[in-house]
Formats: sequence, structure tokens, C-alpha cells
Amino acid sequence: MWVFFVLYFHTLREPVFRVFTMPLTALDRAVPFEPAALWAYVSLWLYVGLPPGLMPSLHALLRYGIWAAGLCFSGLLIFYFAPTAVPLRLLPAEAALHPGFAVLQGVDAAGNACPSLHVAAAVFSAFWVAHLMRAIGAPAWTRVLNGVWLLAIVWSTLATRQHVALDAAAGALLGAAFAWGALRWGPTRIEPVSSQRL
Repeated sequence: MWVFFVLYFHTLREPVFRVFTMPLTALDRAVPFEPAALWAYVSLWLYVGLPPGLMPSLHALLRYGIWAAGLCFSGLLIFYFAPTAVPLRLLPAEAALHPGFAVLQGVDAAGNACPSLHVAAAVFSAFWVAHLMRAIGAPAWTRVLNGVWLLAIVWSTLATRQHVALDAAAGALLGAAFAWGALRWGPTRIEPVSSQRL
């Protein structure tokens, strides 16, 4: 994990190629800045822990980890060869009144915008959580909660002004592509609870 963050911050602060500023869309203008969205934004770090915590075996966990690492490092390759940033004035002046945003801006600046790895990781996790919950026979409300949590994280990337809509869309596609590959070729089969012997 530390290797990823070292490379992430290197590409963020030392871009090799010209940085392209991502354009705004009508959706970006429609979603207002919302300081409270910071809670949903940082909840990603709890959310991405759900799939590993639900894995039925070490073997399944390792296969999941390989696909998750592939997702992260593919994002880094994109950031290296096609660096992007959100518009500098995207974050309103009122954000300075909220200390959490000062910390966020200090840690994760405007670069490494597209695709949003925040959204990619959330979508990847959401597919896995849905798969694991179906496999263990979890009640329907847990799957609804999974979807709501995913949507909250995606919305928060726009409402905190960390990303624009095109970043989020590209991140969703990247996360979905890796989730599809992982669930198509990667996971150990998990039998539903109803079919397991007691």
C-alpha cells in the first residue's frame, strides 16, 4: 500500500507531461458545494475494508488483493502518461472556513483527477460487497445500503469539489471494468447459506 501512495504523490506533485485541466459539465454546476459531504468522502476508507473483511478464505482474499492492486496501478499509469487536474477555482472560498478541507487540500491537491480513483475504488468495492452479500444470503436491505453508500461516496467527490463529473464517470468505468474481470475470473466460489450443509 505504501508503494502506491509514494507513486501517487510523486505523480501528483511531479507530473512528467503537460497537465490537462478537466472541463466542467452541467452536472458539476448542478451539484452544489456541500461541506458535510466530506464525511461521505472519507468514509471510502471504511467502505473499501468491507470486501476484504467478508472474504471466506485467505486464497479469496489474495485474489481480491491482486485485482485491487491492478486497479490502483492502472490508475497510476493513466496519471503518469495523461496527467489531469480539476480547475483551480473549483473549490469555493467558503471551504477555507472548514478545517477538514484545508487538510484535504494539503494532502490531496487538485491533480490526479481523471479517472477518480476514489470513485473507482468505491465501485470496485460495491460490486464485491454485492457479490459477497448475495453469496452469504444477506437480507435485501443490506444490498440497498451498499448501493446508497456507493452513491453517497460518488456524490461526495463532486460536492467536495475534489473531482468533476467526467472524473467520476471515468472512475466508475475503471472500477466496474476491474470488478467485472475480478468476478469473472478471480473469486473463489462461495456457496449461498441456504445450500450449505448444517
